[in-house]
Amino acid sequence: MTLSEVTEVSGQEGDFHVSVTQHPRYVDMEKCIACGLCAEKCPKKVPDEYDGGLSKRKAIYVRYAQAVPLKYAIDAPNCIYLTKGKCRACEKFCPSGAIRFDEQPTTRELNVGAIITTIGGTTYNPADRDTYGYTRHPDIVTSIEFERILSSSGPYGGHLLKPSDGKEPRKIAWLQCVGSRDVHVAERGYCSSVCCTYAIKEAMLAKEHGGPDLDTAIFYIDVRAYGKDFERYYNRAKDDAGVRFIRSRITGLSPAEDEGGHVVRYVDEQGRMVEEAFDMVVLSVGLGTEEDVSETARRLGVDLDQYRFADTSTLEPIQTSRPGIYVCGVFQGPKDIPTSVIDSSAAAAAAGGLLAEARWTLTKTKELPAETDIRGQSPRIGVFVCRCGTNIAGVVDVPAVVEWARDLPFVVHAEENLFSCAQDTQDKMAEVIREQGLNRVVVAACTPKTHETLFQETLTNAGVNKYLFEMANIRNQCSWVHRDDPEAATTKAKELVRMAVSKAALLEPLTEPMLRILPSALIIGGGVAGMVAAKNLAEQGFDVHVVEKSSTLGGNARFLQETWRGEDVQAYLEKLRSEVTSNPRIQIHLESSVSRVEGFVGDFESTLEGPGGRQERIAHGVTIIATGARELKPKDFLYGQDPRVMTALDLERSFLDGDPAPGQAETAVFIQCVGSRNAERPYCSKVCCTASIKNALKLKRQNPGMKVFVLYRDMRPYGLREDLYREAREGGVSFLRYDASLPLEVSKAGERLRVAFTDRVLRSQMEVFPDLLVLATATVPSPVADLAQQYKVPLNEDGFFVEAHVKLRPVDFATDGVFVCGLAHGPKPLDESITQAQAAAARAVTLLSSKEMPVSGTVAWVDQAACSGCGVCVAICPYGAPRFTEESGGKAQIQSTLCKGCGLCVSSCRSGALCLKGFETSQIMQMIQGAV
Repeated sequence: MTLSEVTEVSGQEGDFHVSVTQHPRYVDMEKCIACGLCAEKCPKKVPDEYDGGLSKRKAIYVRYAQAVPLKYAIDAPNCIYLTKGKCRACEKFCPSGAIRFDEQPTTRELNVGAIITTIGGTTYNPADRDTYGYTRHPDIVTSIEFERILSSSGPYGGHLLKPSDGKEPRKIAWLQCVGSRDVHVAERGYCSSVCCTYAIKEAMLAKEHGGPDLDTAIFYIDVRAYGKDFERYYNRAKDDAGVRFIRSRITGLSPAEDEGGHVVRYVDEQGRMVEEAFDMVVLSVGLGTEEDVSETARRLGVDLDQYRFADTSTLEPIQTSRPGIYVCGVFQGPKDIPTSVIDSSAAAAAAGGLLAEARWTLTKTKELPAETDIRGQSPRIGVFVCRCGTNIAGVVDVPAVVEWARDLPFVVHAEENLFSCAQDTQDKMAEVIREQGLNRVVVAACTPKTHETLFQETLTNAGVNKYLFEMANIRNQCSWVHRDDPEAATTKAKELVRMAVSKAALLEPLTEPMLRILPSALIIGGGVAGMVAAKNLAEQGFDVHVVEKSSTLGGNARFLQETWRGEDVQAYLEKLRSEVTSNPRIQIHLESSVSRVEGFVGDFESTLEGPGGRQERIAHGVTIIATGARELKPKDFLYGQDPRVMTALDLERSFLDGDPAPGQAETAVFIQCVGSRNAERPYCSKVCCTASIKNALKLKRQNPGMKVFVLYRDMRPYGLREDLYREAREGGVSFLRYDASLPLEVSKAGERLRVAFTDRVLRSQMEVFPDLLVLATATVPSPVADLAQQYKVPLNEDGFFVEAHVKLRPVDFATDGVFVCGLAHGPKPLDESITQAQAAAARAVTLLSSKEMPVSGTVAWVDQAACSGCGVCVAICPYGAPRFTEESGGKAQIQSTLCKGCGLCVSSCRSGALCLKGFETSQIMQMIQGAV
C-alpha cells in the first residue's frame, strides 16, 4: 500500500515545488499497542507480497518496512469496509480505540532544489501468460518464492520443502529468462541482468539445504555471469558444487504422471531429445517497472523508454530528461544491488553539485544527553535478546535464553524483543537504560558487522558511552548453523550471552578523538572516471588534484568513437576535458605518478613525481583511485604478425581515423573471450560482447554485403543492450557458438586468414576465411601493486582493487578516506564508470564536508615498559599504525588515526606490550573463564 505519493511537480532545476499526498493508515499510531487483535479478527486474506505470495496475510497487518514499525496499518485496496462499505471488525475488537476510519488524505507542499527518483521495480508475474502451469501447480514457483522457501523466516522455517506436500525435493530445475529476452511477453525484450547470477546462487544454496545428493539443473540461453567475481562463482557452481547447466530455452512443462513432478523436454549438447522429470521448477523471473509508473513519470515530467524505464543516456546515466531530477536503481534499468547502491550515491553527488551553495543551511544538530559518569559504579548490565521474527526464534528458545541471562552476575534487566533493530524497539531500549540505570548493555541478535553501530547509537541516545556495549551473534552462530538442532543452538546461545556479559562487566568507557579533515582531494588517474569525480568534487566546492601518468587526459575513452547507443564519445570527452581543465578548483598533474604516501584520512600527504624526476608534495583529505585498466595485447591468433588481425580498440581507432579498410572487407570475424574466462584470467571483461555487436553492426552499415561472424561462448549484452543484440541478428550478423574446450585456431592458408573452430550447435568443425579478424581481448588491470601498498588497500587475485563491501560499501576501501572507481575496480562499460565516479565523489564529500570526524576508540596501545622495540608490529600492520619515532626512545607507538583495531599487532607482540582497547586481555580471559 502506498502511504504517500507525488501528485504534482512544478518549477525547474534548483527550484522545484512538489505536492505530496499522504494517504491515511486508518490507525492512530499513538494509541496502537500492536496487540494483533485487529489482524486476528480481520476476515480478509490476501497473498503476502513480502513472503513471495507463498502465504496469506490479513488486510490489516504489521508493516516492518514502514517508518513506524511494529504498528498496524490498514491495507486500503483490500479492506472490505473501505472497498464495499461493510465489516469494520477491526474497529469493534481494538481494545485501545486506535482504528480511525474517519482519517482523510493530507497534502504537503515541498520546495526543493533537486529530486532523486528511486521508484524501483517489480518482478514479472508468470501468471500473466501462464505457459508453464505456474498457477496450477504449487511446486512451480518463482525465484522470489524460492528465496522465501530457503529463508529461515519463510513459510518452512528455512527447510527446503515442496509446497505441494511438504516433502524434500530430489531434483530442482531453474528456467531462465522468464519474462525477459522475449518480445512476445508484454514487450520485455531486454535482459534483466540479475537472473543468471541469482539462479546460480539459489542452486548453490539449495545444495547447502538439501545436501550434495540434490540434483540441480539450470536451463539457460546464455549464462550472463558478467559482474566482478561472478564468473568464478559460476565456475564454482559448475565444477565444484555439481550444478548442471543445460543450454536450452524451455517453453513449456508437462506433468510427470508416474512419479509426480514436472517433465522438462530439451535438446542436449549431443543433439538428442531428452525428457527429464523434476520435483520442483523455479522460474527465474525478470525485472520490470510497476504498471502505474507511467502516471508517476507524467507527474514528474520525465520521459520513459519503450520498456517504461526512465530514459537516460550512456554519458549522463543518472540524469533524467528533466534537469534537476535524477534516477537510481531499477527505475533506470534492470540491475543488481551493488549497482543500485552505486547509482544512489551517484544521484546524491549530482544533487550535491547542484545544491552545493545550500549545504548546511537547513541542517539541525541533534541534541544528545550528557554522558553518564560511571566511575565508582558497580556494573548494572541489561541484556536484550532478539527473536528476529522467526530468524532466531524459529530455532533458538529465546525465552529460555532470557531467563538464563537474568541469573548472570551484574545483570539487572533482561528481556526479549521481536526485532531489536526496529526503531520503536530502539526507543524502548533507550528508555529502559535510563529507567533501570543501566551502565552496560548486551544485545544478543545478529552480526555486529551490520548492527553494532546501530545499538551503540542507542546507548549514546540514552547517555551511556557507546563502548560499554557488547553483542552476541546468536543468529549466524546459533540459529543459522544449528537449525537442525534447536537444543544445541539454544545451549550455545546461552553460552554466548554468558561470555558477552562476562566481558561487558569489565568494559570501560572509551573516547573518540576528533580528526581534522583537509577540504581537498587527490584523484589518481585522468581517464573519464577520474575527470568525472574531479568535476563533481569541484562543483561541490572542494579543491582537487588530478594525477595522470600519461601526457593526455581521457584514458581508454580516447579510442572510442561512440557508445552502444550511438552517442559521440569524442564530443563528450572534449567537453569533459574542457570543463576539468578550466575549473580553477582543479589542478592537473600530467606525466606524474604517486611515489610516496604518508598520513591518514583527513590528513594525507602524497609525493608526486613528475617529468624529469621533479617532486611535489600534496596535502589532501581524501584519495580517489581511478587508475583504469588496459586492453590485453594477445600473443596468439597472429596478432602483431598480420595487419588484418586487430583488437577491438584497434578497430575503434581505425573508425576514428577514418580508415576505409575495415569497411572494405568481404568477410569479418569477431572472436570473443580472447584472454578472459580462462585459467589465467577467470573473469568476464563485461564490455566485449556489446562492443563486438556494436562494431559488427557498424561494419554491416558501411558494407551491407559484408559477411560478419561473431564467435562466442555466451553472449552477454546484459540489460537494455539486448536490443542491440537483437538488431544485429536481424541485420544479418551471424553468431556462432564455439566450443571453448576444443582448439580455436587462427592460421594462414596461403595469403588468406583461416579461423578453425568447433561449432557447439552443429557439433562439427568449421572454417571461416576472413579479410578482417577482430579479437575481443580481456580487460587487464594497470600495474598498481605499489600504489595499493602505499595506500594500504587490497587487490584481488586478478589485480583489481577490492572494495570494503560489495553491497554496503561498493566504492569505499577498508582504509578510511580512500575510494575507488572506474576500471581500477573491475571491468565495466563507460556509463558504469561514470556512475561509479560520481558515487566515489559522493562518498568523499561525506568526509570533506564534515571538516572533522571522530576516530574509533577501539585502537591498540603500547605498554612502553614492556615494549622491546623488536618491530614486529610495524612489519605486520597492514595499515601502518605502529611506528618508531625519536620521541619514543626505541619503543613502538600507535598512530590511532591509522589503527583499525584489527588486533594483528596485539596477537603478534612477543613481549605482550600491545593491547587493544575494548578487547583487553583481562576481558577476553574473563569470557573464556566464565566467572566474574
